[in-house]
Amino acid sequence: MIRAAIAALTCLSVLGGCTGLTTPKFDPASPYSPGVDRRKDAVNGVVVGHRLLAAKQYELALDAFTRAASDEGLTPTIYAGLGAANFGLGRLGQAEQQLREAVKDTAAAPETWNNLGMLLIDTGRTPEATEALRRAFALSNGENDEIRDNLRMALALQSKTGYDPDLEQELDLVRDGRSVYRLRQQEP
Repeated sequence: MIRAAIAALTCLSVLGGCTGLTTPKFDPASPYSPGVDRRKDAVNGVVVGHRLLAAKQYELALDAFTRAASDEGLTPTIYAGLGAANFGLGRLGQAEQQLREAVKDTAAAPETWNNLGMLLIDTGRTPEATEALRRAFALSNGENDEIRDNLRMALALQSKTGYDPDLEQELDLVRDGRSVYRLRQQEP
């Protein structure tokens, strides 16, 4: 019994010296990654989420925005990020709900309206998509080329009345680095 207590105290004293209060020095010649400096603040989850969206890492972006929501609450920016991540993952129902929550805010970004418009085009609701893209174009003061191209394409889709094999195109949904989606004609 006494031996077990002495062994436990010895183990605790050894572990007590390993508290990790000091930050290991970074050796540039070392092949190993540097230690974690726990004295610094973590990067904002929204910033991480946007970076992951730009890298097309939608599942990780969804996790980052979810963590940010636990810290900041469900803000319109977080709803927009969650919607963009779900849109990238093909979860159109969830993405639509989240993007609609994001655009309820009067200060919603034009890119959020654009993403909602592209989602509506993808689900076949061209008239509503056209209105969302018009709002995105107006909010961007006509300075965003991707939004302008998306609006032109939505207007063309809306005015198309019948089936014309000459006008039929295969379109791809592509995303640039700022979470803006646009349709592009597939190359043969």
